[in-house]
Order: sequence, then structure tokens, then C-alpha cells
Amino acid sequence: HNPYYQEIKYIKERFHVSAVFSAKAKVAMSRFEPSSSINYEKLHENINIVRRRLNRPLTLSEKIVYGHLDDPAGQEIDRGRTYLRLRPDRVGMQDATAQMAMLQFISSGLPKVAVPSTIHCDHLIEAQIGGAQDLQRAKEVNQEVYNFLATAAAKYGVGFWKPGSGIIHQIILENYAYPGVMLIGTDSHTPNGGGLGGICIGVGGADAVDVMAGIPWELKCPKVIGVRLTGTLSGWTSPKDVILKVAGILTVKGGTGAIVEYHGPGVDSISCTGMATICNMGAEIGATTSVFPYNHRMKTYLEKTGRGEIGSLADQFKDDLVPDKDCEYDQIIEINLSELKPHINGPFTPDLAHPVSEVGAIAKKSGWPLEVKVGLIGSCTNSSYEDMGRAASLAKQALDKGLKCKAQFTVTPGSEQIRATIERDGYAKILRDVGGVVLANACGPCIGQWDRKDVKKGEKNTIVTSFNRNFTARNDANPATHAFVTSPEIVTALALAGTLNFNPETDYLTTPNGEKFKLEAPTGDELPSRDFDPGQDTYQHPPAESSSVKVDVNPASNRLQLLEPFDKWHGKDLENMRILIKVKGKCTTDHISAAGPWLKFRGHLDNISNNLLIGAVNIENDAVNKVKNQLTGEYGGVPDVARQYKASGVNWVVVGDENYGEGSSREHAALEPRHLGGRAIIVKSFARIHETNLKKQGLLPLTFANPQDYDRIRPDDKISITGLKSLAPGKQLTAEIKHSDGSQESISLNHTFNETQIEWFKAGSALNRMKELQ
Repeated sequence: HNPYYQEIKYIKERFHVSAVFSAKAKVAMSRFEPSSSINYEKLHENINIVRRRLNRPLTLSEKIVYGHLDDPAGQEIDRGRTYLRLRPDRVGMQDATAQMAMLQFISSGLPKVAVPSTIHCDHLIEAQIGGAQDLQRAKEVNQEVYNFLATAAAKYGVGFWKPGSGIIHQIILENYAYPGVMLIGTDSHTPNGGGLGGICIGVGGADAVDVMAGIPWELKCPKVIGVRLTGTLSGWTSPKDVILKVAGILTVKGGTGAIVEYHGPGVDSISCTGMATICNMGAEIGATTSVFPYNHRMKTYLEKTGRGEIGSLADQFKDDLVPDKDCEYDQIIEINLSELKPHINGPFTPDLAHPVSEVGAIAKKSGWPLEVKVGLIGSCTNSSYEDMGRAASLAKQALDKGLKCKAQFTVTPGSEQIRATIERDGYAKILRDVGGVVLANACGPCIGQWDRKDVKKGEKNTIVTSFNRNFTARNDANPATHAFVTSPEIVTALALAGTLNFNPETDYLTTPNGEKFKLEAPTGDELPSRDFDPGQDTYQHPPAESSSVKVDVNPASNRLQLLEPFDKWHGKDLENMRILIKVKGKCTTDHISAAGPWLKFRGHLDNISNNLLIGAVNIENDAVNKVKNQLTGEYGGVPDVARQYKASGVNWVVVGDENYGEGSSREHAALEPRHLGGRAIIVKSFARIHETNLKKQGLLPLTFANPQDYDRIRPDDKISITGLKSLAPGKQLTAEIKHSDGSQESISLNHTFNETQIEWFKAGSALNRMKELQ
């Protein structure tokens, strides 16, 4: 039950290792997709070419990134400035973003994907009752979408992991990630694979289409932030606390444009899945990705997941899978794991970091609800065997004293393999006995797929999760929910106590008979002593012959819609554009294109465009989804006004604040404004993925040359963007602003377009440009 058998076969043949396969292995090999040709020799060769050119030691990030250059001998390399043309090894897509990615791939007219690619059904399963019931309901409700994805995958040569198989990042870690791989995924938490020593980067669907089409993929040459770990993890401190601490240091935008590279003697005290947890949540600091150096913990994980041969091969090329001595980082952060204390971050932003020992007092002072209504463990960040074992060790202590959770408690296994193994080994029963509900192997509440019933919308309450993201209303669509992210161990402890004002290192619980007792520090095996139980087989291999496979999209469907090409640039300046909304404060992709119940429309651009910016705060009135139609003088919802402007032939822009578009990789946040007539997004700064997504769809992502110019723009202004005929890399554009009082002023705008990306703008989108070049 291992998609890597083909990889192993290739390695053995390529490197003359004796091949001995069992009959079962031979059957498994025939069921999974062809080799992605792990080629450490090519990586080694490219690294040496670049090292000779740069004549300096290389970080691990540089080795893997530059080792995948399309032209290592000729590529201009300057961290933070030049754009690299790269050849990733493979593509992963989750079902919510795969719909638009596959619709775009279909539009490209290409017959098959050029690199190994997979689709993972994890986002469309809503948590309601429990795993089995919720999965069955999802299969029925989403049958049309699942059928589209399964047939499109079969038609175009893509592997398909069915609903119930697990969360994309856990499946990739168990099956596809390996030291030195470069993988892109249409989900912002793709960096999870860095826990196995790969460079795994979250992207929008249009980027995935480029790679699947065999076109070199562009990435601005990342800077490298080094995090040096010393000491040893122990007691209540977990790998999650490392990234919670780093998020507090760097904030949600401190990693933008950089890879975070962990190194130092403390690394060896962290399990492979623990390293994955740290890399996963690196998305919350805006990092391009995060990565750990290859070590024995990774080799053990490879062996336990049926890929021992890859570990042996990685040993031979280990020098290419660790940083060079004396390599230089753009920034260094030092963390002593022996001194690190358990942390909890939130509410409403993942970088508001507090030691667990202090959060109760801070909550009282801040007026945050102390009662913990729900504790939720699992998700792509924290659902490993080790995570579940450590949580179960605490639950067992409570059960032995006659205690159950005071708060509601949910458990989300990361994969079918994890679910089956924790069932076999008794962890699932312990977690259920203490009051937990085991949900489906899916994203569930972490992405807002939660039919929550215990509080009313608008009711102030607190939840604690082992998730990665806690933006306003993200988990349950309730803007009054105060969500905190922490480790599964701390979630379990707080669910038992029922309050934020509980430090498990010092405080006591009370048993039903009045006895006081203190929880001992959690324990748990890194990996099962026996092999993993793979559970049910949930993988569909693409057929060798797919010409007869039909991919149907019903024109009357409200879930799926074939794409029409966006209009080309008309060759002139964009004049007298209206401001759809001037956004106040934080504006994540959740604010721009909400998830939760809207996920059902991810394959239908027109329908999902009805959620455009409905969560963003309008600076004019501090309201959400209430903007003035400057043509009529009436107020309406943001998407409604956008549609009215489009119907009247009026172009419009959005004006925003810092780190606009942080969070998810969802390209719908770029597709929707383009579809409804938007032309430019003008902000103080962008999050990396969103800026690229806007460029891909033919929009102009522009930043104020002087951030204070944000204050000069009024919601009823008209804006003209001039200088487009001479648009060139590094050359500023000008915004001519006409105020309603008749006055005018000009401001300068920056952009990060390179020559290739300018052609996307002129063609109307990157997909249009791809067709022009065919």
C-alpha cells in the first residue's frame, strides 16, 4: 500500500541496487503512478554548477531550490531580487482548489500532465456528527464534484485520493515527500513536507497548471531565514511551541519572501512529524516555505512508511541534503529548546503569542472568555501518531481518576493510515472515552467545515485548537469566537480543565470525589512499534489509456462551470476607475473569498464570486459587506456593487492595507475580482501567494511607493493608472486621483512584474498567454 514502490524500483534500477520485491509489493507497484524519477545525481550536479558560480557555501534551501533550476549555468541568482525558473518534481492539489486548477488545465488543451500529480479529497467534508456519518453525507452532497475530479484525474493522468483518504499534507508526507524534493501544492500549508527535508511550496492553481504543463515555474529567489535550535524538547513543550514562538517573533508577515531553514544541534530532538508540524505552520508567518536538514529521524520515518530504500539513497547524498558549514543567512533566530515553554497563540491572529502559564491572566485583563467551549485536536498541522499518542496519554490519566473533558472535544485524524493505526492501538478509544468525537479524515473545522450547534452566531466564546490558523470566523463562521492555536497536548489539558486559566505544569484538576491531582507531562511513541495499519485503500490510479474517459460538466450545474478566457488588455491606460472598497486593517484570503459553506462553489467561478470581499471591513463605515455604489448613491453588498459596475462597463480597484491576501493559497481571491470587473489591487504590501495569483489572472497588484498615500485615497475617488504602455520591470506607475470635490493629485505605485509576467497582463491572464505560445 505504497505509492513509492515505483520510485523505489526506479532507484534500484538507476543506481544498480539489487531489486527484491515480494509478490504483494509487485501488486502494489502496479497500482500506483509511474516514477517521478528521484535523481539525486542531477540534484548534485546542479548544486555543484551553482556553487562554482557563486563561489560560497550554500544553505540547504539554496541547494534544493537551485538544484531544481531549469538553467543552473545561466540563471541569474540574487536572493530577494531575481526570478528563478524552476522544475519542480511533482504537484499536489486538494479538492477545493483542484476544481479550478483542473478546469484551467482543461482550458489549456493539453492531453496529459507532464509531472506526477495527485488530487486529494479533504476539504469538502463537513464535521457534523462523527467520521463515518459525515463522510457518507459528503459523498452524497459532493457527488458531482468528486465525479468531476475523479474523471478529470483519470483523463489527464493524475492520481486521485478519494474522500476519506485523509488530508493532503499528511498523505504527501506519508507517500510522496522525500529529502531534496521540490513539490508545489495548491494549498498554503504544503510546506508541511519540509519536515521530511523537501522544499514544498504552496501556490495557486494557475502555478500548478504551469508545472503540470511542463513549463518552468517562476519564483522570486527567496531569502533565507535561519532558525538555530539548541537544547532538547522535553516535558510539556512540543514541536508546535517552536513555530508558535517563531510566529510571535516574526509576525504574520515577517517571513514574506523567505524560506525558513531550521538547523543546529536541537534539530535531532524533534521527530520527523514534529518537524512537519513546524514547517506546516510556517505559512502563518508568510514564509515561502520552511525546511529541516536530513537526519536519522527522517530516515526512520521513511523506513516506517515503506520507503527505506529512499533513506538509504539519501544517506549517500547527505551532503546535498544539509546546509554547508559557514553558509550565510539573511537573518538568524536562536531558540533554546530546553528553555522553551508551552505556548498558545491568539485570538484572531496566529502571531499573538503567549506562554500558557500567562494566557489566563492576559485573557482576564483583555476580556476574552475564559471558559473553553470546545477543544479540537488534529488537522494537517498536528495529527500524527505521536500527536495522538501524547494527547491520549493525558486522556488516560484523567480517565484513571474518573474525569472527562469539561469542554466539547473533537479529534481529526490526518489520514486513513493514522485513523486505522490509532484505532488498532487503542488511542482512539481512550480519546472517545474521555469525551471526544472522532471526526472524518479531513480538514473539517480547521477550514470552517464545521456545523457548530453549541453557540449562536455573535455569541462570545473561546475555543482552543491544534490547528494553524485562527482568523476571525474562520472555524465556525462566528466572528465572536475567540480561537486560540496551541499543541494537541495543551488543547487536551484545557479541554479537561474547561478554562484558559489553567497551566498544566503547575495547576491541579479536581476528581469527582474531590481529590486534587496534577497531570504528568505527556508521553507518546514517535511511531508505532508495529507497522502502520494502512486502513482502507482509497487511491485511484490513472489508467494507461484514457481516451475513452469523459469529463462532463453540466452547463446547468451550480457547482461546476467551464472557464471563459478573460479579456486582453486594451493597450491603453486604465482611466476613471471606481473604488469598490477601501479596506481597513487585516484582509486575508478568508476576508476576500470566504471558505466554510462557500467551498461548495469552488468549481463555479460566477457563483463563488458572490462572496467577494464580504468579510472585509469598509473604512468608510466600519461595516462588512456594505459599500456605496458611486453610480446610484445606494449601499449594497460588495459583490452586488461589483456586478453593477461591471454591467455598466465601469472598471474598479480595491485599496488595501498591509500584508493584503495573507493566509490561504486560494486563487479564487484573485479570480473573483477579475471576473467581476476589477483591474487593480492597490495596497501597502502583499502576501506572496496572493500577489502571484493576481498577476496570473491579469490583474495589477500594485503597492504605494509611500505607504502613507493610503490615507490620501477617499472611497468616492476616481483613479486612473498611467504609464501602462511602457510597463517594465522596476519602473513605477502613476495613479491620478480625482476627488469628488474636484481636486486632483498624483501618487507613485510600485510593482514586482518581470518581463514574463508583463506578458500575462497584456494577454489577459497567464493561461491566455500559455495558449498564445502553443
